[in-house]
Amino acid sequence: MNILIIEDDRTLADSLKLMLASKGFETEAVYDGESGEDYAMLNVYDLIILDIMLPKQNGYTVARHIRSKHNSAPILMLTAKSDIEDKVQGLNAGADYYLTKPFDARELLACVNALLRRQGSQINELAFGNTRLDLDSASLLCGENSIRLSAREFEVMRILMTAGERHISKETLLTKVWGYESNAVENHVEAYVSFLRKKLASIGSDIRIEAVRRLGYHLECDA
Repeated sequence: MNILIIEDDRTLADSLKLMLASKGFETEAVYDGESGEDYAMLNVYDLIILDIMLPKQNGYTVARHIRSKHNSAPILMLTAKSDIEDKVQGLNAGADYYLTKPFDARELLACVNALLRRQGSQINELAFGNTRLDLDSASLLCGENSIRLSAREFEVMRILMTAGERHISKETLLTKVWGYESNAVENHVEAYVSFLRKKLASIGSDIRIEAVRRLGYHLECDA
């Protein structure tokens, strides 16, 4: 599970990263609203932890922009603002839960798990064209045909199917699938895209993974 933390208090953000990583979550932290929105729009996160009082763009605006792009990732809003009007504004902006500072780490972790359980009960597959990606079995399904994916094939396909017709750069795929500290290069992305194209063809999928120079990859569906 991938979690994005948008929090300008770097000490708090880094402590949240450590706590969530110790529970097995993949986490990233950004420290202003504009960067947070840019990261959230990648559509690769299972949960967003969002502060309200942020430089460049406040959390209410970030949440509204995320929802306006039909990004359905759960948003856990963290803030020192505890008035009922602030909570209502946060929920109306698109937050799923509102947690005030200071908070107990156990309470935050319980909220994270509850939101992820709710998401998991609703979404266990992604679909594009005539093809589905089963998130539990890491399999591509098309009619009666199915094929299992390797761990990295699955992650690449999950990111592409989540983004749909929006471009995902090779740099983004390298970061999300191989990690910041990996020695992987763009050729690795190209190889896995090639593997996926062959597997899609083998099950009769009408999905095409299109490459656009300098922009990356996106999905298209044969008419």
